[in-house]
Amino acid sequence: MSTTITPARPDTRTRDDRKPRRQPPYHVVLTDDDDHSYDYVIRMLQNVFGYPPERGYQFATEVDNAGRVILLTTTLEHAELKRDQIHAFGPDPLIARSAGSMSAVLEPAE
Repeated sequence: MSTTITPARPDTRTRDDRKPRRQPPYHVVLTDDDDHSYDYVIRMLQNVFGYPPERGYQFATEVDNAGRVILLTTTLEHAELKRDQIHAFGPDPLIARSAGSMSAVLEPAE
């Protein structure tokens, strides 16, 4: 019985090739409107992101004053999930003209 030994192939990868590649980060940005109350924003941020009421109030104040606020910076897949959860949260029961959820957009983080 003969045994054939295959010579090992030299590792041609460079040191950089062995490092895991990082996914580019994305911001989840909440945009302001007049159809949602501070209470709604705080409750939505608690449910979707797990933020405490104090942090939710800070975000609600910033989106009200600046027109937008970055809620989270994460991978694209996670950012898409959080944006979709914001869009699915529903209307504000405290404001009669509120017809649906708040809006959020994704932006590449620089």
